[in-house]
Parts: sequence; C-alpha cells; structure tokens
Amino acid sequence: MFTKIKHIDTAFQYVRGFTLLVILACLLIVCFALYKSYQLVKTMQSRIYILADGKVLEAYASDRKDNIPVEAKDHIRSFHQLFFTLDPDDKVIESSITKALYLADGSVKREYDNLKENGYYSGLISGNISQKITIDSIVVELEQHPYPFHCYATQRLIRATSTVHRSLVTQGFLRNVARSDNNPHGFLIERWKTMENNDIKVENH
Repeated sequence: MFTKIKHIDTAFQYVRGFTLLVILACLLIVCFALYKSYQLVKTMQSRIYILADGKVLEAYASDRKDNIPVEAKDHIRSFHQLFFTLDPDDKVIESSITKALYLADGSVKREYDNLKENGYYSGLISGNISQKITIDSIVVELEQHPYPFHCYATQRLIRATSTVHRSLVTQGFLRNVARSDNNPHGFLIERWKTMENNDIKVENH
C-alpha cells in the first residue's frame, strides 16, 4: 500500500512539473508574441504612404537629428533658388522673394531693400532679363549652433543677345526654428551676406 502511495506521489510530482513547464513555455510564447507585435506596430507607425500622380509611395519617418545635414542643405538651396531665380515680371519676382524671406532673417530683407532701391529688379524687368542660379556646392558646419554655411553657385543673366555667367559665394548661419507651411525645414538663415559675385564669361547669342 505504501509503495502504491509512493508511486502516486511521484506521478503527481511529474504531472506538476510537466504542468509548470507547459505554463512557463506558454508565458514565454506570449511574451515573445507581444514583443514581436510591439516591434511590428512600431515599424508600421514609422512608415508613411504618399499618393503622388496616382502612385502610392512609401516614406519612412526618422528623427530630425538623422536628417539635419540633408535638410540644412536643402533649406539653403531652396532659399538661394527663390532669391536668385527671377524672371522679368514684377509679380513673379515679388512672389519668389516673399517665399525666400520666410526662410531668412532681416539680413536678407535688408539686401532685398538695397537691391530694390538701386533699381536692380526694375532693370531686370525693363531689360527683359531672366536670372537663373545653379548651386555648385553647399558646406554646412554642424559642430556648433547656429550652423555656419557657405554656398557656392553660378548665376546666369539671360538677355536676348547674350548670357552672362557669374560666380556667386554667400555665407551665413542656420538657426533651428519651428516648422511651418512657409518654412518646412525648420531653419532660419541669419547674418547672410554675399562674399563674391563676379563675372566669369559672356556668351553672345
């Protein structure tokens, strides 16, 4: 009889041990499933789908610090293209300059006022001159804030009879500001000035 009881006790211990093992395995499986589900949700939330020209494009969200070099250069490029790419139309000039002024501080406004007072824009209109700019390179130093930058570009003044090519070098600083519809990169150009703006060559048409 005692032997039978001993066998029953041993069997109960085996069953209890097996049950605990199954429960532990279930807990591990549940924890793993929850972890993978969390990772999947986090991955899906970092993806953005954009509809462009009838096509669905996938974009990925990332921290601002990962994109500072790219966004800073694009901000500088956008500003210079708006400020220096002009056609002989007062409304086009005003529209481009207004957009450019949202990306910079009063130093740019002062430069614009000086050019306007000196008759630069009226000269473009009266001479039917188109002004285009090509950005050659942009150097931004990210070790300090505000970020110092230099922009190297080539200007073209296109007339009916000739095209004047000019070298353009500007410098300034980038300060972090809040993003907006008018300033999507969240930077502001400060202490901007033109360091060089010289004729390179003239092409006669």
